[in-house]
Amino acid sequence: MGFLATHAKAFFLTELVKGMSVSFKYMFKPTITLNYPYEKGPLSPRFRGEHCLRRYPNGEERCIACKLCEAACPAQAITIEVEPRDDGSRRTTRYDIDMTKCIFCGFCQEACPVDAVVEGPNFEYTTETREELFYDKDKLLSNGERWEVELAARIALDAPYR
Repeated sequence: MGFLATHAKAFFLTELVKGMSVSFKYMFKPTITLNYPYEKGPLSPRFRGEHCLRRYPNGEERCIACKLCEAACPAQAITIEVEPRDDGSRRTTRYDIDMTKCIFCGFCQEACPVDAVVEGPNFEYTTETREELFYDKDKLLSNGERWEVELAARIALDAPYR
């Protein structure tokens, strides 16, 4: 570009006019922004949020204490203690997840042979203290009971890809 063209662009403010034309073009289109606390966007069935422990429909907890989730966790956020029952099966006496360590990789969910531990759809679980992010077995089971309908639907949607 020559001297005259450069100064003409500066004098007539062509770059500013081009930028304003883009602004005016989008000003009259419908907005695509969500009003977050009141509107929530769709979540993928594979979204990994707050952890849950599930139960069978008869009320018995699904976890068979195989400890595969504990072994698969790269952050070592899961702690399991096992005790044998009278019928010879094993069940967990302690199942803790340190959510401050968790990296939400989903390996615990993939390692579980009975879909006992899953990462649910809840992403709104802020706390005021770090101690509230140490989930014990009771907290995980209550999360599973609260989200069971949606968890079952998400697992069914994801089943063809497993």
